Amino acid sequence: MTGISEGESVSLDLLKKKMAEFAKERDWDQFHSPRNLLLALVGEVGELSEIFQWRGEVPKGLPDWKEEEKQHLGEELSDVLLYLVRLSDICGIDLGKAALRKVDLNAIKYPVSKTNLNNEGSQNH
Repeated sequence: MTGISEGESVSLDLLKKKMAEFAKERDWDQFHSPRNLLLALVGEVGELSEIFQWRGEVPKGLPDWKEEEKQHLGEELSDVLLYLVRLSDICGIDLGKAALRKVDLNAIKYPVSKTNLNNEGSQNH
């Protein structure tokens, strides 16, 4: 269905194209204003948050989760990603380049030499 083989990576450009086609085929462009997409994105972040709401801290890899719980998580993460990609496209922002620029800015703001670690070894930022 996706045209992507197992193990093949998916680019932001491919997602952007797929989302644009999806909206155009359904005549949804009229509804995809930056404001509407942002509000939809916030709603999806809320749904994602609900999955973790009463679980306390969850270990990496989600070892105690059932497969259907992981699948549901993947669906909600995907909703967030797809709205974010669509919002960036509508706003004319190259999300990949913006993200790489932000990583570079964070490296300047939080240089390794000045990063503080607490006793557990996790960063304060």
